[in-house]
Amino acid sequence: MILSIDNPRHRVGLIGADIGPSLSPPLHEREAQHLGLSYVYERLDITALGLAPEAVGGLLRLTQQLGFSGVNITHPCKQEVVDQLTRLSTDAAALGAVNTVVFDHRGAVGHNTDCQGFQESFVRGLPEVPARRVVLLGAGGAGSAVAHGLLSLGAEELLVCDIDSDRAHALTSSLRERHGPDRAATVQREELGDELRRADGLINATPAGMRANPAPPLEPDLLHDGLWVAEVVYRPLETELLTHARQLGCRTLDGGGMAVFQAALSFELFTGRRPDRERMLRHFATLAEDDTTALTAEREGR
Repeated sequence: MILSIDNPRHRVGLIGADIGPSLSPPLHEREAQHLGLSYVYERLDITALGLAPEAVGGLLRLTQQLGFSGVNITHPCKQEVVDQLTRLSTDAAALGAVNTVVFDHRGAVGHNTDCQGFQESFVRGLPEVPARRVVLLGAGGAGSAVAHGLLSLGAEELLVCDIDSDRAHALTSSLRERHGPDRAATVQREELGDELRRADGLINATPAGMRANPAPPLEPDLLHDGLWVAEVVYRPLETELLTHARQLGCRTLDGGGMAVFQAALSFELFTGRRPDRERMLRHFATLAEDDTTALTAEREGR
């Protein structure tokens, strides 16, 4: 819903489906308050508005007309939005996905902060893990950012699996073109067991595990204690996939770090001010704890 705002210095938004519980608005607004900025972050939920992902172009034009500094883009619009933009940053063009749009006098410029956000989180949360062979679940906008980010960090081979085989093949082709012909391959779901037995790591870049869809993205018995396991999902931080992995003794990485670091990069694009990442991590920890408490109370009927 578009709110009535009394001329904030920075008015930004989030476009996506089922984004009511997103922690991005308070995360951005708390950091802006610390920096002394007039800053309002609004949600434009295509589910609540009864819109299809293809409507993202109309929402972009509306927010630009209303004087927004820019918008974040999330599932399922990160790839749909690409053709609606005036220009793309180098990273966004290479990834074929956009999660941040900045409005200026030249039009709407698309960026992708997910890639660098994932890299910062991965290096911080899983330092020095082996990455000779890594299985990636999901070839959408988040999957593309994670894939390019991981290969840029030096992973030797990435195996991409998606329920949409055309999308998986398209991402694999993009990865091979940018990173080398032997760096990526597509695998089918029925091949996951064999591939995971030979893999060092597993990354879930699908919506599976979110509160609206809590089931893990694959059968837990496919995991083994030699894997490290990373999530893109951050609501909840402790997904069923991570729970099973930790029970086996796997090193794990939740989606919180990526959420914070991509937000910090977006915030800087919107405002021209560099946020304090450590402070934003603390903001996020508090927000996530409050969110978990609220969910527990809701489940218990309190």
